[in-house]
Order: sequence, then C-alpha cells, then structure tokens
Amino acid sequence: MQHLMAIDAGTGSVRAVIFDTQGNQISVAQQEWIHLKVEGVANSMTFDVEKNWELVVWCIKTALEKAQLKGSDILAVSATSMREGIVVYDKEQRAIWGVANVDARADKEVRYLKEHYRGIEEAFYAESGQTFALGALPRLLWLKNNESVLYEKVAFISMIGDWILAKLSGIIASDPSNGGTTGIFSLQKRQWSENMAEKVGIKTDIFPLVLETGTVMGNVTAQASQETGLSTATKVVMGGGDVQLGAAGLGVVEEGQVAILGGSFWQQVVNIKSSVKPPKDMSIRVNPHVIEGLSQAEGITFFSGLIMRWFRDAFCDAEKLEAHERGVDAYEVLEEKAKKVPVGSHGILPIFSDSMNYGKWYHASPAFINLSIDPKVCNKASMFRSLEENACIVSAINLEKIEAFTDLKIDEIVFAGGASKGELWCQILADVTGCTIKIPKVTEATALGAAMAAGVGAGVYESMVDASKQLVLWSKEYHPDNENNKKYKEIALQWERVYQNQLALVDNHMTQSMWQAPGV
Repeated sequence: MQHLMAIDAGTGSVRAVIFDTQGNQISVAQQEWIHLKVEGVANSMTFDVEKNWELVVWCIKTALEKAQLKGSDILAVSATSMREGIVVYDKEQRAIWGVANVDARADKEVRYLKEHYRGIEEAFYAESGQTFALGALPRLLWLKNNESVLYEKVAFISMIGDWILAKLSGIIASDPSNGGTTGIFSLQKRQWSENMAEKVGIKTDIFPLVLETGTVMGNVTAQASQETGLSTATKVVMGGGDVQLGAAGLGVVEEGQVAILGGSFWQQVVNIKSSVKPPKDMSIRVNPHVIEGLSQAEGITFFSGLIMRWFRDAFCDAEKLEAHERGVDAYEVLEEKAKKVPVGSHGILPIFSDSMNYGKWYHASPAFINLSIDPKVCNKASMFRSLEENACIVSAINLEKIEAFTDLKIDEIVFAGGASKGELWCQILADVTGCTIKIPKVTEATALGAAMAAGVGAGVYESMVDASKQLVLWSKEYHPDNENNKKYKEIALQWERVYQNQLALVDNHMTQSMWQAPGV
C-alpha cells in the first residue's frame, strides 16, 4: 500500500506522521524542541535551525522504522507548522536565523511602527488581516536594528514549515495560509505585499514564490534522501499553516463552515470568501485558508486548555487519585461531578481570557468572581464547570463578532482537540452557542491536513476539498437546549460587563495583565 508523510512543526515539538491513502495513521515519531532565549534580549525565542533539523531527521527516520517502511514507500511528503514563526536565508539559501511564533523580542519595534507611522497598522490590517503584534515586519526591523551584519545577508524569508520543505526539496517557497500570518500579504490577491516592507524600510526582494497548498515543489534531493532515508522519487508538496490545515483535516473546507479547536488555546475559525474585508474595529484576525478563494476569520480564546490543566493540578489531587484507581482520566471524574452543578455554576464568573480584540490585545488579571463561602455552592465541581462554561461563552462572543462583519449565520460547529473529549463540555458548547456540535473521529487533524496536501500533490486526491470529503468521518453530535441557551445569553452579558471592570484594574495599574501583545 502507498503512504503519505506529514511533518508537523508545532510550538513545542516536531512530529513525523505516516498515513495510508485512506487517512489511517500508521506511525508517528515526535521530539520536543526548545526555543533559545538570547542573553540580554527580553522575550526572545530563537528557532535553532541546525539542532532542530537534526530532530526533524530523527522523526522522519523513526516514523519509517516504526511503520516498517522504506523511503520509497512514501509517495509524497508535506509539512505544516506553527504560524508566525519565520526563518531567513542567505543568498546561498542557507538558513541563518529564525524565531518561533511566541518570540516577542520586537516590542520596541511594534511601538515604533505605531508611533512613527500613524494609521499604518490599520491600513496594513485592512489588506492582510494581521496586526503588528505577531507579524514579521517588527521582527525584521529588530534584526535590522540589532543584528545589522546578519540582516544584510538576508536574501529570502519563509515560514518554519516552508523551511522543512526547503531542506527536503532545495526550493524556498511559501503558501498563503502560513505566509499570510507574516502580515506582509494580501488576503484578496493571496500574494506578498512588498510595498508594506518598502514603507517601513525593510528589504523588498526577500519574498519567495507563493504556491498554493498541494502544489508539487519537486522531489526529495539526493542530500536530503541520504540524511532522512526518504527516496528521491518522493514528491515534496507545499503544505500550510497548522490551524488552516487542521481545519481541512476536520472537513471545514467550504464557505460558512466553522470549527472550534479546543487545545491549550481555543481557536474559532470561520470560512469566508477572500473578498470579504476584515472588520474596521480590528477585533478579529483574518488569515488565508488552504483552500483557494477562501479566508478564515479567527477568534482566539487564550489559555482555555492550560487553565484547566492548572486547575486540575493545583486543586484536584483527590480527583486525580480517584481517576488513577478507576483507570480513567481526571477530567472525566471532574466532569461527572460538574454535571450535577446547575447552569451558571451558582453565579461563579471566571476572569481569564477576554474575547478577541486583535487591535489592542490584552487580558485582565486571572480571577474567579462571585465566589461563595458556602462549600455546597462553591467547590471544585462548580468552579470546574464555570471554567468549561467560560471557554464556551468567550468562543460564542468571538463567533458573534465574526457573524457581525461577514453576514453569516452560524448554526453548526465542528469541535475538535482535547476539549472535545469531554461530553459535558460538548453539551455546554451546544447550549451556549445554540448550534449543533459535530465531533470528528480524527484525532490528528493538523497532520491529516498535511497528509491531504501531500496526497493532492501525488495525485491521490483531486483537491483539498476532495480529500477532506473522502477522509473526514464523524463520531457524535450534540444539540442545544433552548432554555439553557437563554440562560447563557444572560450570563454572557453579565460576564462582559464584569470583565470590562477587571480590565480597568489593569489600566489603573492595580492588577497585572494575564497577557498582553507586544507594543500594547
């Protein structure tokens, strides 16, 4: 049987995943990587291109060994990566510097651009759907200001997934979905906007060829074949951004389709036409999709999964012990107890992630509001349920913002990621949003999306849409309770009012923000 390989370069690790052409996962090999903090450079997260390539090679070789396959058994390989992470190359196409998506060293550059080019961020956002906070322009400006010798050597720029494909094929290129997150890009044209770089004094001749996801770049080179064990007959195929390929791996490939990805952060993505302009208030991020003609409006709910992990580990030792004795997950035990708590969690309002405000992105200090000293009312079960409700409420608010500028009406949501394993959480999401919630069978949507891209390049599938329709299967559906939906609408209005008061405490320097974007 023929096989496809996906390389998934995430924030914390890299994986090589092998699928058969029916979408079944055959093997996976994973390595954690650490982004380097530069001494004296606050909030720096350098991407180590030399060490990390060794980890990629190990993953490819190990995935082949685990599957008991030869390199020649892999028809095609593609890659996906954390968005915003960039790599730059010299004129010999050698990678010379890179940063991870979480790198925030360019705080001063973000402030400089906003202060010295009044209105430019708004103008660039209208074209690209991105703000400066996570974009490439401030980072390139930082390189120019602080590493001028290195900056002068820069001849090309790409994203981290593109860097993997360049190492395999010898071709530096990018796709719209990942390249678009640099902010130096046109949503409508799905091409670089070099004039943005020119306006702020950055090189304009460093932007590589743009290829749509699923386009064959070439074959594995002889050198890469020797290093990785892949065959020189294996096609190297353009991939894309992790969220967008993940959406394809969840069947979200047509206009108006919606997904919520419930991981460490929650992302709410809605497919819209590329011609739809981003909202004037800059509240929502807009990215090119991996499907030609489509973009994705994206809301982000900060730390939803990480907050649940914190709550579990900080307060729930007894539940963890019970889960161990029963042979189940601790979250399952907590959900069993939370099911007995009424809608609204006895009035408890968690203050963690705000709804999306991409233009001025910061959050209040973490807190629980409206706690009671009655242990029958305020306890681990009610606090746990309140956190589940809150993640869903913030997601619903983000989706309402997207509905407002797109004129779409959302009635069905694909829910995936670790959070979708919780039956209570799925039902709460249905009740809060008033939408049908669909749970896919696939557990590795991002890697599957990259494998789909490889399969399109190899001719296994006609297109990304065709691949998605063939491979995505469904596990469960949840339907909303209308009475609960009415209650949650009232709770959401109260939460928004309370959150604004909590933000005012940060503004008055009385509490510390949970997170704020560079330059805010």
